[in-house]
Amino acid sequence: MDSPTTPLISRRDALLAGAATAAAISTSSAPAAPATAQAAPAASAAGFRAKLSLNVNGTAHALDLDTRTTLLDALREHLQLTGTKKGCDHGQCGACTVIVDGRRINSCLTLAVMHDGAQVTTIEGLGTPQNMHPLQAAFVRHDGYQCGYCTPGQICSAVAVIDEVRRGIPSHVSADLTARPILSAEELRERMSGNICRCGAYSNIVEAITEVAGSKA
Repeated sequence: MDSPTTPLISRRDALLAGAATAAAISTSSAPAAPATAQAAPAASAAGFRAKLSLNVNGTAHALDLDTRTTLLDALREHLQLTGTKKGCDHGQCGACTVIVDGRRINSCLTLAVMHDGAQVTTIEGLGTPQNMHPLQAAFVRHDGYQCGYCTPGQICSAVAVIDEVRRGIPSHVSADLTARPILSAEELRERMSGNICRCGAYSNIVEAITEVAGSKA
């Protein structure tokens, strides 16, 4: 039986002391790691960088980016082209839609380094307040926006949709895959379904796109 002067150790303290002893023994018996291996965690934490070139709205940009940088963040944070919006950051809302080498993509789902040398068009490259793109003007006439947050992505997507139809690219609802698509309301809603308008201005958006598509047909 312990005497009154014998110190008592709790189970938790005993476990911690045992773990510390085991770690000390393991460290002392293990061979020294090479200098390169010791430096690896620091390099990994810092990430890796890459040099790339993007032609954005007709202007060439040389960038030095962390390889984990998305195209969206490269546009917004490094080139200060904040017209392209970050909505869901999961490719579900379409607010970040831009046109890359003639195709619309969700810029939040792709890395900037994957598009070295690419031609990128954002909402800033389509038109200005003084010289608006036909779709920008049509969105104003038909009240195709309310809060306006999704509008840059909507317009970039619509520009690409009209081009897709003119090139004869079918959609999921196209009845005849060999015939030239007709830009009906059903076709438009299907092709624009990846662009969410939380204000619910869908009918006005369809009217704006239909007007411009008709004038170009």
